[in-house]
Amino acid sequence: MCDLRIPAAAKVVATAQTSPYEVDEDRGILRVYSVGSIALSDKPIYTIILNDDGSVLWKDVHFNDTHNLHLRLYKPASASPTSAKLPIFYYIHGGGFCVGSRTWATFQNYCFKLALELQAVIISPDYRLAPEHRLPPAIEDSFMALKWLHNQAVDTKEASDPWLTDVADFSRVFVSGDSSGGNMAHHLVVKFGAGSPELAPVQVKGYLLLEPFFGGTVLTRSEAEGSKDAFLNLEAIEWN
Repeated sequence: MCDLRIPAAAKVVATAQTSPYEVDEDRGILRVYSVGSIALSDKPIYTIILNDDGSVLWKDVHFNDTHNLHLRLYKPASASPTSAKLPIFYYIHGGGFCVGSRTWATFQNYCFKLALELQAVIISPDYRLAPEHRLPPAIEDSFMALKWLHNQAVDTKEASDPWLTDVADFSRVFVSGDSSGGNMAHHLVVKFGAGSPELAPVQVKGYLLLEPFFGGTVLTRSEAEGSKDAFLNLEAIEWN
């Protein structure tokens, strides 16, 4: 767990009167303390076995130095520079903008399956998480990751990564995401659309939003009347 923010005044009160104590928590991932600090766990919500059988190759790439952000690339082991180039499927993981990582087994297993069943190159970026980084940094990071792909397409062979460029078809790119990742995919639609000249020669052919996470000032019926025992009940949604 890491302590994300403690107001200076609150620190003084806690020291003089009492030790901080937990006042609220969400599934053990987020904890709020009496002094106003928030602790966020970087551990996966579930324990999942990684299904890495060698049929998909993968590696990490540093795509933003300022914020130390990485993305994970996947391709079928059978892909080669001599075979037909593969479409690119750009996947943004979910987690309510607060949790999740490209390194979590649940997301990695999904990317393994996508790479094999779609016969595609998969790109799965990380992004800055709340509450330490309140929106819009996560959305800005998704923009930067897509611009990284654009740079790979236009750079010289010396600057781009042949692990990707030798097998990827930059004219067939599809952008997707689940939950909060679906929200970010939506913002990419709004910013770039399909076939954006700003991304050329990268051509986004379509967007796929998987149960995208959106919220508003007026509750929907499912939010207002949904079961409190549901995994994503109103209380959990409002945390985000």
